[in-house]
Amino acid sequence: MDSAVDLHSPLTEDELRRLDAYWRAANYLTVGQIYLLDNPLLREPLTVDDVKPRLLGHWGTSPGLNLIYAHLNRVIVARDVNAMLVTGPGHGGPAIVANTWLEGTWSERYHDVARDEAGMSKLFRQFSFPGGIPSHVAADVPGSIHEGGELGYALSHAYGAAFDHPDLVVACVIGDGEAETGPLAGSWLSNVFLNPARDGAVLPILHLNGYKIANPTVLSRIPEADLLDLMRGSGYQPYVVAGDDPAQVHGTLAATMDRALDEIAEIQRRARSGGVVERPRWPMIILRTPKGWTGPAEVDGTQVEGTYRAHQVPLSGVRDNPAHLAELEQWLRSYRPEELFDATGAPVDELRTLPPRGDRRMSANPVTNGGLVLRDLALPDFRDYGVEVPEPGTPMAGATGVLGPWIRDVISANPQTFRLFGPDEVASNRLGAAFEVTDRAWVAATVPGDDHLSPDGRVMEVLSEHLCQGWLEGYLLTGRHGVFTSYEAFIHIVDSMLNQHAKWLKVTRAIPWRQPLASLNYLLSSHVWRQDHNGFSHQDPGFIDHVVNKKAEVVRVYLPPDANTLLATMDHCLRSRHYINVVVAGKQPSPNWLTMTEAIQHTRRGLGIWDWASNDDGSEPDVVLACCGDVPTLETLAAAELLRQHLPELKVRLVNVVDLMRLQPDTEHPHGLPDKEFDTIFTPDRPIIFAYHGYPWLIHRLTYRRTNHDNLHVRGYKEEGTTTTPFDMVMLNDLDRFHLVIDVIDRVPGLGARAAHLRQRMVDARQAARDYTRQYGEDDPQVAEWRWVRETDPTNP
Repeated sequence: MDSAVDLHSPLTEDELRRLDAYWRAANYLTVGQIYLLDNPLLREPLTVDDVKPRLLGHWGTSPGLNLIYAHLNRVIVARDVNAMLVTGPGHGGPAIVANTWLEGTWSERYHDVARDEAGMSKLFRQFSFPGGIPSHVAADVPGSIHEGGELGYALSHAYGAAFDHPDLVVACVIGDGEAETGPLAGSWLSNVFLNPARDGAVLPILHLNGYKIANPTVLSRIPEADLLDLMRGSGYQPYVVAGDDPAQVHGTLAATMDRALDEIAEIQRRARSGGVVERPRWPMIILRTPKGWTGPAEVDGTQVEGTYRAHQVPLSGVRDNPAHLAELEQWLRSYRPEELFDATGAPVDELRTLPPRGDRRMSANPVTNGGLVLRDLALPDFRDYGVEVPEPGTPMAGATGVLGPWIRDVISANPQTFRLFGPDEVASNRLGAAFEVTDRAWVAATVPGDDHLSPDGRVMEVLSEHLCQGWLEGYLLTGRHGVFTSYEAFIHIVDSMLNQHAKWLKVTRAIPWRQPLASLNYLLSSHVWRQDHNGFSHQDPGFIDHVVNKKAEVVRVYLPPDANTLLATMDHCLRSRHYINVVVAGKQPSPNWLTMTEAIQHTRRGLGIWDWASNDDGSEPDVVLACCGDVPTLETLAAAELLRQHLPELKVRLVNVVDLMRLQPDTEHPHGLPDKEFDTIFTPDRPIIFAYHGYPWLIHRLTYRRTNHDNLHVRGYKEEGTTTTPFDMVMLNDLDRFHLVIDVIDRVPGLGARAAHLRQRMVDARQAARDYTRQYGEDDPQVAEWRWVRETDPTNP
């Protein structure tokens, strides 16, 4: 224990006995889930037929989780605490399932798994069994917002849950293996962003049981003084609870939890009394107990308890080794189940009275089923924020800069249910209007000259995509809304976190009691085509490809071509539920093509023919020019004008795509176009030249089943880039207007020979543009200042 503090057990003998009985019951139910197929109460001697053929699960962390759960229940009842639990060691799934069954929530959610002997048998059978439940603290588990299958995100999820929940205490168990991950290491400093006056509290519990699956853990082997300094340096007051004697550990842990909650209450009282809000030193607990505690001490003469061998299944040969079978029965009977469960198999009355009641149960807390407490955002009318577009291509305005004032007013209208998250890039991505009404959340020290820092800030900026993602996920999972804005290239840092959230959304769609959440909204800017200062390292549009791999019912990808379309798209995304929405939009000044009315209509359609840029006049075109993304749209329109100027007889249809998933068939994605409609727009047999924002093969992947796929030719990013001018960048990847005209000439039947002179001029124009950049360091004004001019305009060059 921290040597500066002397804590004595607050437990009476009766309280200690009942608390220990509850812990034993949870341990018994945990072991039963890992091993037993039948005979749940051992009413008969254990036989091979009672044991599962495939033994799966993780015992090592489970007794510690059961201990923590029991003690949290004690303080919840004693203090009427509004609490939830985030379980970092997600492999301890059977432990959390055991506790939800003991306190009744599991049976309320799954009526066929009652709190009796038959229900216990089903509880055991379903765990890690075909047709059953996973081994982690998955979405199936009441009270869970964090599966923990991938380690590193527990503490960021916990802080995300605590933001704007002033009466909530989020207990977060961090496994000592998990503590070795980069995301978790960064998460300790989340307390810099937690306002004790308006947010809830997080109680981190670092569970040091010494080992991972095969190796010791780092934090368990460094000197304790160093570990305590590490926690103090991260802003915590650490308390150590250590031992292997149950009675002693129960007493110390009870006293420590009381002390921690007293300190949390005092921190919040001071912050909420009207004084200056400063960063406090929050309590945290370091719990040192043996791995696999109360399990087999030795197996076949080799130590198991307290070693890595207890990590998963300590007795693995039960069906083949009579000695192991006997040891399993001895292990189960050591918990004295006859004292814990009555004749029907239900927990005895003494255990039923120990947990909290109703919504105070951690497994029934409404915020852990965020859709129950979710409320619609009050969204200002986005139409009022658009740009006037008297003619296509005017005025020049950066899309995200136009969006910024709308985001500002969303923040103002939703002061407790919406936050903007970004890795130090909110202003860089032109959303700085938010700072007209709020600041960056910050409770650490400030100095003169700091820009918009305050404890009450609604903008969450930290230079860690992992933290931004984890905070936002925790915020959404507990019933709120948000947007994550990032540079397009570096959102890849959270690829794996997106995987986990997408799986959560997919699974919860099939769990009736789980209510839909607000969507996870990404706004990606500073994109691949406009990295004039940062160069090749900042050029990667592949996050879209990654997202599209996820289940169609939960992913949406939008590439609005201008500011008005971005406004309509973001309004749609913030109103949506249970999706992952990826929106890619530029921040640099660029042409605006659609009036607000047209943008709304175009967004609703997802893709469409732009009549004003086409000249097929309702007849069958000679070629379809398709585009998706703001820069590809600009280059495609410039190519269309060149074709109109030099090949006026060529019938060109221009199609713009804003909803990428419209390209898939409706049999593959809910937003997909039926084949007949797709063929009507793109034609069943004419060449399609497609200019795309990202990697070109994704378009082929989305459309490979379409009738006219063989005639589809895609230009996009092909991993060519550097620090260069915008037009040189598109030329490096053959996405420029001149190359698009060349593609048309090469692919429209019969056009090649009669357009040979034009093709040569396009080749020369590309070289001239390249030479200009090399001589002057900027793009040729004839390219950079190009504007769309309607065909009927006599000034058209």
